[in-house]
Amino acid sequence: MKTEKEKMLAGELYDCGDGELLARWHLAKRLQQEYNAVDSEDRERQSAILDRLLGARGRNVWIAAPFFVDYGEHIRLGDNVEINMNCVFLDCNEISIGDFSGIGPGVHIYTVFHPVNPEERLSGEGGFWRSRTAPVHIGKNVWIGGGSIVLPGVTIGDGTTIGAGSVVTESIPARCVAVGNPCRVIRFL
Repeated sequence: MKTEKEKMLAGELYDCGDGELLARWHLAKRLQQEYNAVDSEDRERQSAILDRLLGARGRNVWIAAPFFVDYGEHIRLGDNVEINMNCVFLDCNEISIGDFSGIGPGVHIYTVFHPVNPEERLSGEGGFWRSRTAPVHIGKNVWIGGGSIVLPGVTIGDGTTIGAGSVVTESIPARCVAVGNPCRVIRFL
């Protein structure tokens, strides 16, 4: 029988009130609180916290505080990635961001969603809703403008720019500019 974490990572209906999941969630909250309180010039301390918080990160990663995650351990960042302040990454499944990519301020990336049917949402324990997930993959040399929201299951191709304030509901191909709600390609590069 699968654990709730295994179900979560497989994109199956799972109970986010599970003890194993809650333990990691609480650890991530402590680590993000610590990270957000560190002096912005203390790169050594920031790096040590990110090593415990994130699943993987390359060289020259810059994350401006405050930064918010669900678990942290499902986030994988390439080399030379910059994440601006006030970003929220709900990493109940994998979030991968390729080399040389930039994430504007206030960007939200979601890998988790709830069933539309209200009876399917209810777990009956602890008041937590049951959930499902789908990974988000962001390619290399991508720019996501401030205030954008990237929804579960989306892939954004290499070299693409997402305009500020966009809601990315479906995958976007490589080497284009896409904007809007819902986000649509307006031109190829």
